[in-house]
Amino acid sequence: MVRTEWVSLSSAPIRTVTHCARTRSRSPQGLGTDVHWLSAAQRLRADRVPGVLVTVAAVRGHAPREAGAKMVVSPDDTWGSIGGGNLEATAVKQARAMLGRDAAAPEQLDLALNERAPVEHGQQCCGGEVSVLLEPLGVVPSVAIFGMGHVGTELARILSRHDLELHLVDGRADRLTAARLAALDDAVAGVHVHHAPVPELVLGQVPRGTHVLVMTHDHAEDVALCDAALRCSHLGSIGLIGSSAKWRRFEQRLMAEGHSAQVLSRITTPIGAPGLTGKSPATIAVAVAADLLAVLEREHRLTSPLRGPRP
Repeated sequence: MVRTEWVSLSSAPIRTVTHCARTRSRSPQGLGTDVHWLSAAQRLRADRVPGVLVTVAAVRGHAPREAGAKMVVSPDDTWGSIGGGNLEATAVKQARAMLGRDAAAPEQLDLALNERAPVEHGQQCCGGEVSVLLEPLGVVPSVAIFGMGHVGTELARILSRHDLELHLVDGRADRLTAARLAALDDAVAGVHVHHAPVPELVLGQVPRGTHVLVMTHDHAEDVALCDAALRCSHLGSIGLIGSSAKWRRFEQRLMAEGHSAQVLSRITTPIGAPGLTGKSPATIAVAVAADLLAVLEREHRLTSPLRGPRP
């Protein structure tokens, strides 16, 4: 689903963004314990809170719930039930241990439900055996494209096929119409459309760790976005489209605004896989996407130290 978000300018500065006032992430609110597990998982994703999906994978003999019963566990809450008692309490404890170590791979828990089985949370004497599958529900990457021109639109088309949160930002309403974004209707990504006459304001609204790509139609807007992005400590990588000559001019202006050489090193330019040198929007978009996806993969490996090498 494509969401459109309008940025109010009632109290906004005209151009200069001195501080980065970021919207705080919220814990999931209003979800009772009887909420369906799928709704809970969707809400955790929307609020960028990690969780674990717990499923009764197999039952042998008698058990409190049938195979396929599910629940969702977050760091602070649970939704649904796999049967209560020691079975559920043990699964919740293991799920939270997985969250504590940022586990990326599923895990299996096998429990016997009889009076001889070792327990931590009280006996369950149903007499059967249960296998439980615990699947991490990680926080997906977030990417913001500033500038929905020819390259931005092609790039959005490619990135929308990946499991991430995709923010599309432009000050021109005609670049964000349903017709222009129709190719994103079946997106895998969560797509958030921001019509923002002052695009810098959106930098304070995107989630922590968002990777920013600056490619607007206006070099003055590009440099303003770079200036604002460098003042935001919550962002991930910052990429700027353009030539080395463009960057030399930007460096001078940004240093005049008080940014040191070390701070300016946060900006990557030019962007895109170096082996692709074509200048068509589609080729540039493929190059930028390939480079960004490599960054996201490296980031995932760093934040998931227990993940084994790809076969």
